[in-house]
Amino acid sequence: MNDFLITATVFATIYGIVYLFIRKRERMALINRGLDPRSFEKPESSFSSLKFGLLFTGIGTGLLLANILVSQHIMNPDAAYFSLVSLFGGIALIIDYLIEVRQHNKRKQLSQKHNPVQTGLTSETN
Repeated sequence: MNDFLITATVFATIYGIVYLFIRKRERMALINRGLDPRSFEKPESSFSSLKFGLLFTGIGTGLLLANILVSQHIMNPDAAYFSLVSLFGGIALIIDYLIEVRQHNKRKQLSQKHNPVQTGLTSETN
């Protein structure tokens, strides 16, 4: 087990150093071309706390239900815990996705209301 951890740590360290070196070269190339490197970064999601909250609630619900099913001798313990934690955790992430899409669509509609795009109608005075 210790050999695996040592090997994994060495490879993770090498990967991290190479990743940082490549990222630095990309940023320097963008700066040399006059571009802002921050414009290519993915914006931070404002839904991260919702995602983690739903995920941990789903996992807790899965553990609780699995414990009930195991104590009633309805399911095998290994199958119950693994399947229900995965099931409820996945359901929580799907619910988070649906909430995020709905909020994104609402924001998009609001921004279109406040900034209507011209439809090509122009008034010509001849």
